[in-house]
Amino acid sequence: MADRWADSHRRDAWRKKAKNSGYRARSAFKLLQIQEKFNVIREGDLVLDVGAHPGGWSQVSVECVGENGKVVGVDLEPCEPIEFCTFIVGDITVDETQSKVIEAFSDSMINSIVSDISPNLTGNWSRDQIISMQLVASVFDFSLPLLCPGGNFVTKIFQGEGIENLINLIKPRFSTVKRYSPDASRNSSSEVYLICKNHLPWKNKATSILSDLNSFYEGKKEDETEKTAMGFRLHKAK
Repeated sequence: MADRWADSHRRDAWRKKAKNSGYRARSAFKLLQIQEKFNVIREGDLVLDVGAHPGGWSQVSVECVGENGKVVGVDLEPCEPIEFCTFIVGDITVDETQSKVIEAFSDSMINSIVSDISPNLTGNWSRDQIISMQLVASVFDFSLPLLCPGGNFVTKIFQGEGIENLINLIKPRFSTVKRYSPDASRNSSSEVYLICKNHLPWKNKATSILSDLNSFYEGKKEDETEKTAMGFRLHKAK
């Protein structure tokens, strides 16, 4: 199976196209396709790229904002430098890294946030999907107060339990929230991108998205526990 995946990866047309076009990763074409359809980054924008490594989305962002814009990329892994882009190495969910992000923008409001972030996968799909959703919610909690009125937010999420709940938590904060699967995504991938346009900061709630999402998961656990207990009692009664 590993050999088949490696062979498929080598023959991946988008990977070859990225290499020929000078992009660091095939994922650059995902953002290019999102940009073409939704125009989430404009010339002169201040852009935060979350989960930037190896830098494909930062390359696209720099092209979109032009010389009057600014791009800041954040990732746990260091990235090879890109002209007109500032990279920060760190965990976007911790205070130290968040302070560096705010400082990098000189306390200015951000116009666009693009996130291709993904957690380290364990192989347990259900657990990985929940961790991914929680990570996305954490990014929202930190960065929404930095996003200007009318700003845009793009993030990768994985299909699964809780996705509708997360979307419902985000929807009031933007004029439109849509799901989109770029052609450059692998056919076997369960990833989808949320395209959130026109930030409405006055509609941001005091409670955190992560806390509300965790409440949903805790409620699901309680429901499953109750169902299991009831099932056991009924079985025992027989």
